[in-house]
Amino acid sequence: MVDVSRPDRRTFLRDSGACLAHLCVLSGFAPLGIGRAFAATTRSMTVAQEPWGRLERLEEGVWALVSTPLQDRTTLCNGGIVQGRSAVLAIESYARPEGAAWLARQARDVTGRWPDVIVLTHYHGDHSAGLSGYAVEGANPVVRSTQRTRELVQEQDARREGEKDTVKERMLAGATLLDANARATLDLGGRSVRIIPRTGHTASDVTIELDDPSIVFCGDLVWNRMFPNYVDATPSLLSRDVRALVRDQATTYVPGHGAIASNADLRNYIALLDDVEAAARRAHEAGSDAAAAAASYRIPESLGEWLMFSPRYFETAIAAWLREMRATP
Repeated sequence: MVDVSRPDRRTFLRDSGACLAHLCVLSGFAPLGIGRAFAATTRSMTVAQEPWGRLERLEEGVWALVSTPLQDRTTLCNGGIVQGRSAVLAIESYARPEGAAWLARQARDVTGRWPDVIVLTHYHGDHSAGLSGYAVEGANPVVRSTQRTRELVQEQDARREGEKDTVKERMLAGATLLDANARATLDLGGRSVRIIPRTGHTASDVTIELDDPSIVFCGDLVWNRMFPNYVDATPSLLSRDVRALVRDQATTYVPGHGAIASNADLRNYIALLDDVEAAARRAHEAGSDAAAAAASYRIPESLGEWLMFSPRYFETAIAAWLREMRATP
């Protein structure tokens, strides 16, 4: 059993977003096989490693940061770097400024330049709280997010205890807003990246997608071998938009949490989402509440080993489904 010390209340509130809060308590329920959730893939090469994560080279000019949050909470979520001839894209800004600053330095090391653009996939604190860390050594990257994501980050920051992060506030105020209803193409110079609006994990998600090579940075729409967080989810939309990520060709998927995923891993994740839905539908038909349904829920052995949480996290998922079902006439 992995033992990870829990943060004190002030640290927890300072750093917490919905996903971060989820991860800070999962350690007490982690199985012996937890290492597999963050195991290095055989399809990529690790070019840098720290207690909080490792940078994996996926293809020429594309790297993924795979966070290893149970030992250190500097990054907490996954993200990455995409290089073109004229610009470098950084994906996510992590739980703490130190995490974003580390990725910025890695970008300079592997590409020769600081990140020019930062894309936030959604508002949760483990993906957005460290934004000011990108303002290093005179770097002045442009932030891209949807308007709703920016609003939610700002609302989240307003509730936080402690000193205000004025650098982050300035960077958010100057963000280039993405149309939540239209795909955007980001030209990095000889490499185009598509930013696609999604929803389901939160009210405003985006994915960052490349066609050649076929790579998808999924944000928290996808979790690999870790039970997903439904706290802000609209489950039917989550299921729909995860299915929209499926590609016919071999694709590398960078999940929000967990190891780099393959097509087979994505299919397994979809099967998990379907199984949670089925459990919720049984509860709905029986008139059962989420707590009772969660108490008896087990991930099928056929889906393999997943990082398990306490029954209340199953309850969060089933409760999200029940809210949606009961709101539908």
